[in-house]
Amino acid sequence: MSRQTSQKIAFALITLAVVVVVVPIALVVLYIVVQGMGAISWEFLTGLPREGMREGGILPAIVGTVVLTFGTAVAAIPLGGGAAIYLAEYARDNWLTRAIRFAIINLAGIPSVVYGLFGLGLFVLFFHFGTSILAGSLTLGLLTLPVVISTAEEAILSVPQSFRVVSISLGATKWQTIRHQVLPHALPGIITGIILGLERAAGETAPILFTVAAFYLPRLPRSIFDQTMALPYHLYVISTQVPGMPLEI
Repeated sequence: MSRQTSQKIAFALITLAVVVVVVPIALVVLYIVVQGMGAISWEFLTGLPREGMREGGILPAIVGTVVLTFGTAVAAIPLGGGAAIYLAEYARDNWLTRAIRFAIINLAGIPSVVYGLFGLGLFVLFFHFGTSILAGSLTLGLLTLPVVISTAEEAILSVPQSFRVVSISLGATKWQTIRHQVLPHALPGIITGIILGLERAAGETAPILFTVAAFYLPRLPRSIFDQTMALPYHLYVISTQVPGMPLEI
């Protein structure tokens, strides 16, 4: 078999793999858009739920999801970024550092319901935050931390070592080198990790089920110690526990 023939076969297989992945996703998105466009209106997006969530809008769920995502970012980004910088730039390569990295990788694979139960025990009961936005945001922050730390550390380590050597040889301190040379070049990878972590947090149901989510709350939250509705839990509720919903749902 010639090199051109093998290249064409490989290209065809790669194209087929892309089609197999993209086409089902496109069909799902198209189905959702076609079926949902008739139900979406300004009143639906900005109104409060009524009649036990059989009528009205989803504004509290939208606001609750945005608030929880923002709280997750506040909790996870500083801690995750700081931990990634320490592991990549300051920590020595010994058994303790390797054990910490191994633990972080394992934490990323723990089911979200375990984080929910942990948040229930620690933030809701032990710290007496109650079922609140604060407890939910901290729980989702813990859920997001492993992803943020891992991706940020990999992004920092991908910056060429020569950048650090040249910067330090010109008289810059280690922190100045990290701040002005390493982090700007690692920023795209760090942002990608943050987006992936927040995306997962915004779509989780189990953690907020135990720590913050309200079944039916036709008002907006007033403080971080209030409960709130959220879109993932709202979808679960209306599809499984609200009587009188259409069978198509």
